[in-house]
Amino acid sequence: MSKPVVVTIPHQLGRAEARRRIEEGLGRLTGQFAAMGRTEHAWDGDVMRFAVAAMGQEVTGTIAIADQDVTLNVMLPGFLAMLANKVKGQIQREGQVLLEDKRR
Repeated sequence: MSKPVVVTIPHQLGRAEARRRIEEGLGRLTGQFAAMGRTEHAWDGDVMRFAVAAMGQEVTGTIAIADQDVTLNVMLPGFLAMLANKVKGQIQREGQVLLEDKRR
C-alpha cells in the first residue's frame, strides 16, 4: 500500500534561487542513483514532477516552488511506506539545509 508524504519547507530565497538549488541538489541525487536505478524529472512552470526507481521500488512525487516555501509531495510505495516518518524527517532536514539562506 502506498503512502503520501507531504513536507513544506520555508525559505527566503525567492523562486528563482530556490529552483536553482533544487536543480543542483537533484543533479547530485541523480549522480548517486545512476548506478542503482533511474531518475526522471520534468518541470511544468514552478512544479517539478519526478520519479526515482531502484531495487524494485518506484517513488514518485512533485516539488512545488512558491515565493516563501517549497512543498514536496512524495508517494512512497509498499515497503517504503512503512518508513514514511523517517523519510519525512530526512526530507525536512535535507531540504532545510538545501534552502538555507547562507547570507545570514
